[in-house]
Amino acid sequence: MQAQISMITLGVADIAKATGFYEALGFVKSSASQAEVSFFRAGPVVLGLFGRKALQDDGQTDAVWTGNGGIAIAQNLASESDVDAFMAKAEAAGARILKQAAKTFWGGYSGYFADADGHVWEVAFNPFWRLEEDGRVDFQE
Repeated sequence: MQAQISMITLGVADIAKATGFYEALGFVKSSASQAEVSFFRAGPVVLGLFGRKALQDDGQTDAVWTGNGGIAIAQNLASESDVDAFMAKAEAAGARILKQAAKTFWGGYSGYFADADGHVWEVAFNPFWRLEEDGRVDFQE
């Protein structure tokens, strides 16, 4: 069995507020969503929003969750101008810009923002990767 990611669940303080933020970024909420959880198609994976305490209780994570775990979720885009446009969209939706998009040491272009719950996103253009039409990264392996 090959390892893969089918869903990323973010623990949030206010599901309705977080849902509005992600809808403002362009994610479309699934009809499978309920008051206690929102689901969004995010390319080949599902993005879930679940109450932070409920997620902590469900996973019995008290001993290991002391912050966000140093995780950054990333969206790769086709150009530097696409990165700038998405960063502006995130800021307009209420994101806190952590690092303005700029050229990187590795030859790409990226910026970082945080949602209202502190989940960190990187928005990047990587000239060494090819993107499929659906936004998936093609490593050309």
